[in-house]
Amino acid sequence: MGMRFFIIIGLLLLAEYYSFIVVRTSSQDLNPVWRTTLMSAYIFFTLLAWVGFLLFRQINWANVPHLLRNVYIAFVLGFSIGKILVLLVMLIDDLRRLFTWFIELFMQSSAGSPGPDTKGISRSDFLMKLSMLLAATTVGGFIYGVTNRYRYQIRKVTLKYKDLPAAFRGLKIVQVSDIHTGSFDNHASVAHGIDLINKQNADLVFFTGDLVNTKAMEVDDKYKSIFACIQAKMGVYSILGNHDYGDYSQWPSAEAKAQNLATLKQLQADMGWRLLLNEHVLLQRGDEQIALLGVENWSAKMNFARYGSLTKAYEGLKEKKVPFKILLSHDPSHWDAEVKPNYPDINLTLSGHTHGMQFGVDSKYFKWSPVQYVYNKWAGLYGSDEQRLYVNRGFGFIGYPGRVGILPEITVFELV
Repeated sequence: MGMRFFIIIGLLLLAEYYSFIVVRTSSQDLNPVWRTTLMSAYIFFTLLAWVGFLLFRQINWANVPHLLRNVYIAFVLGFSIGKILVLLVMLIDDLRRLFTWFIELFMQSSAGSPGPDTKGISRSDFLMKLSMLLAATTVGGFIYGVTNRYRYQIRKVTLKYKDLPAAFRGLKIVQVSDIHTGSFDNHASVAHGIDLINKQNADLVFFTGDLVNTKAMEVDDKYKSIFACIQAKMGVYSILGNHDYGDYSQWPSAEAKAQNLATLKQLQADMGWRLLLNEHVLLQRGDEQIALLGVENWSAKMNFARYGSLTKAYEGLKEKKVPFKILLSHDPSHWDAEVKPNYPDINLTLSGHTHGMQFGVDSKYFKWSPVQYVYNKWAGLYGSDEQRLYVNRGFGFIGYPGRVGILPEITVFELV
């Protein structure tokens, strides 16, 4: 963790160097007053971004107006990522210049001429302007993304299974994940999202973890009543995600942390949600049954704790000879690490956790997000034949109070 932090700091410092060179060079043709004003503004905004980057956790956001907080966080992220883009573009230009210099040196040396005058090699005007355009677009994009944080998208997915019992054909399931109640600042917008869920007229609603950021108290009475409105003919089922255990907060005692988790579990019961804790239930339609398994958080990534036990959740299920099984597991890395190799009879796994990093490109023909370099399965449907994984992009948000390209999701499955 410490090494990763220093690598990030190193990249940002290198990006600062290149960005400063770009701004300074671009301002050379301005009159002295405008040049001084531009450089002063650049330095001020740079210091402002570093304050947010280094002191994010120390800032008491409760005393900051929501709009100002959201715009500031979006600016810090956009400004920092914009400089990373400047770094990438200018590094490409430096490599181009170095390659050109070697070629010219080789050609002139072969001709018996003296080496080239390196002073004549300058940066490409086009690449410099491109880097500035990318940086400005990134800052604007992240600020605009704040307006997308409650722009819920209904994604409809039809799944065909030969082992699905006849009574369950046409079963409609709604999945939501990663609510992160502590990040919300608008009860009405969240209530609108819940209305969209109910309009799907689902047979089942599954919530796949991270109801809160850290503390159960984030679910105030208003949010509790909103979430309690979720309706499904055959019930609402839920599991815990990595944020639900209170691992990312300081507690006065182990007992206080345990009480927080107990409160969170009771909240879900009070809302009418059936929380699955490393266990399974049988769902019945007519004379036929399918199995629903729910595990606590289990990750193949070393940064996240493992509380889940699929062995325990599966216990006794083989003897029941249920032909179709659905697993709720918050972290999608669980599927490749344990589910797929060891439980080939689990037909469908539903996960969340990644949020699609709330940033990327998400179209029918092309998907990209930085999170894919950590999670190879990070948004949408994966797998084939009779064993599939679906990764929900998340209902809420955390850290960055917005979404750029990766919008909040309500997934509607129809099993046929």
